[in-house]
Formats: sequence, C-alpha cells, structure tokens
Amino acid sequence: MKIINLNLGLKSYDIIIQKGLINNIGSEISKFYYNKKITVITDINVHKFYENKIKKSLEQYNYDVNFIIVSPGEKSKSIEVLTDVYRKLIKFGMTRSDLIIAFGGGVIGDLAGFAASTYLRGVNYIQIPSSLLAQIDSSIGGKVAVNLEQGKNLIGSFYQPYRVFIDPDVLNTLPDKYIKDGLGEVIKYACIKDSNLFEVLMNIKSKDQLFDNIEYIIETCCNIKKSIVEIDERDTGERMILNFGHTLGHAIEKYYNYEYSHGIAVSKGMYYITKKSEEFSITEPGTAEKIKKILINFNIDYELPKLDINTITDTIKLDKKNISNKINLILIKKIGEAFIESIPIDQINKYFGEII
Repeated sequence: MKIINLNLGLKSYDIIIQKGLINNIGSEISKFYYNKKITVITDINVHKFYENKIKKSLEQYNYDVNFIIVSPGEKSKSIEVLTDVYRKLIKFGMTRSDLIIAFGGGVIGDLAGFAASTYLRGVNYIQIPSSLLAQIDSSIGGKVAVNLEQGKNLIGSFYQPYRVFIDPDVLNTLPDKYIKDGLGEVIKYACIKDSNLFEVLMNIKSKDQLFDNIEYIIETCCNIKKSIVEIDERDTGERMILNFGHTLGHAIEKYYNYEYSHGIAVSKGMYYITKKSEEFSITEPGTAEKIKKILINFNIDYELPKLDINTITDTIKLDKKNISNKINLILIKKIGEAFIESIPIDQINKYFGEII
C-alpha cells in the first residue's frame, strides 16, 4: 500500500494506492466513517462489474447502502442528471453527516463531487476512481463540475474529497479505448513536469509492459498533482499548467458533442499547440515531434478533425482560463517544463486560426 498525503491544512486527505483495495473498501471506510448511510454514485458499466463486490464489502460493516446509477459518458455531467441525483439523495434521506462515494471515471467523480459539494451545502464524499484518467488526474484536487450546453465544466466548485482510494486492478476490466484515453493525461503530466516519465512511456511497447509499470505511472502522476495542488488549490496560478492541451481539447469535445473522449481531445490539443509555439520560437525545436511520436507509440490519433474556426474561438472565449479578457495558454519550453502564456482574447487566432 502506498499512501500519499495531500496537505491542505484542515482539508488534507490521503490518496491510497493498492492493488485489490476494492475488495476491502468497507474495512477502509470503517476506519473514519461511523454513521450508517452511504450513497454510491456510479455508472451502468461500473455498476455491472462491481455492485455485488462493493455492496457486500460495505454491508459487512453494517452500512445502509444506496446506489444511484447514471448512463456512462460526458452527457451525464448535466444539470438534468444532477437534479435527478439530488432527488434520489433526498428520497434516501441523506443528511449532512452521511457519506457519498463517487465510484467511476472522471464524469462520475465530477458529477458526484459537485452533488456532494452542494447538497445540504456540503456532504463528505470519497473518490474511488475506476478509469486510468480518473486515477491519475480528475479524482485528485477537488475540482468538481457539470457541463452546460455552451461549454464544459462551466458550473463547478472546489470541494476536496475525504479520501481517494485507487485500485490499479480495476483497470483490468477497462476496454482499451479507456486506457488510451487515460494515457493522454499521463503524457500531459510527463510533458509539463517529468521528462523521465516521458522516457519511460516511450519505451513501453505493449499492454503487458504498460501494466507492469502501472503503479509507478499512477504514483508518479498523483505526486505531481499533489505538489501542484498544495501550492495552488484554487487554480489561480501554478495549477493552470495541468491544463496543457485543454484549451483546444475542450473546444474539440464541445464541437463534436463529446464524441471525442477527453484524453484523446487533449492529446490533439497538446500536439497542435506545441507545434504552434515552436513556430513562434517559444518551444525547443523538435518538441512537437516528440509528442507526436509518443502519441503514435500508444496508437493515439494526433490529427485534428474538421473544425470551424468561429465556433472554436467562441468556445475558447468561454474557457475558465479567460480572465480579464486574456486567455492563459499553457505551453512548454521543452519536455518536462511548462509555463503560462497570457494572451489578449482578440489574439486567439494567432495561436488557433492557422491550426484550424
């Protein structure tokens, strides 16, 4: 068992990484939670594989367990689904002293976390991430949100979980496309903070090799995110570098109504923004090619789909990194070294016009 403590004063919590952890989740929760009611928010796919296992483990410790099951995919991060979650929490009689479990990928973590942050003005919740992307990124740091028709994560808050439990064995039930999706975010971490991780990833040539290294990959990414969140919990400075590739990535997701997964869209965003920053002599020559090669190594498509520049720039203007009519773009000087470039909103086309 590996334990990483994220130090945020009174909001500090442990990130616990252990293979097989899901089998003993009731025991782990009983160490800190002494009430009876637990609501598990999950999606249909995760529920299918793990309902009996998690229910049995929790009921061994006399917990009264309620499941709220939503459809998989980004479309469940909506006001309509959130409202239904509230109704079901009320029907179950959840109080402020009870516990919510977010058990799933990034969509579930965001949805359940936002529900926990707002229901009765705040209920404790824990994250049990079931996807690679959620295990190395979205379950950590307290960003929770839902989407609006106009864009992604426009309604949200910062609400830290009480614990994060990561079981790498859960990844064994994931289809390959979800592993690939998570690898997009893993590559992001390597690009912004860890050139050694980048080299390790470049040398992985099979799924077996990937899973041989999975605990190292998860722990490395979690430690990077921990160090950044401890400096900048509320995403006003250093934490913004975690959004490398996301400005264009989010726009691609929105443009195609979330048919492109988050990690794949971000991968495209990382490559093309780096290609552009190289043209401006901001980034070390050859860096974009390195990103292209590592994406090819994991069979991740780096090519941009067809996009309309006006629609994309309108979406980018709604981005959360639009502050005082300036966009904070995340660029890299070289692999492992990221920085924030603030540009006026009316210069968006300088970076994105010719790309699209």
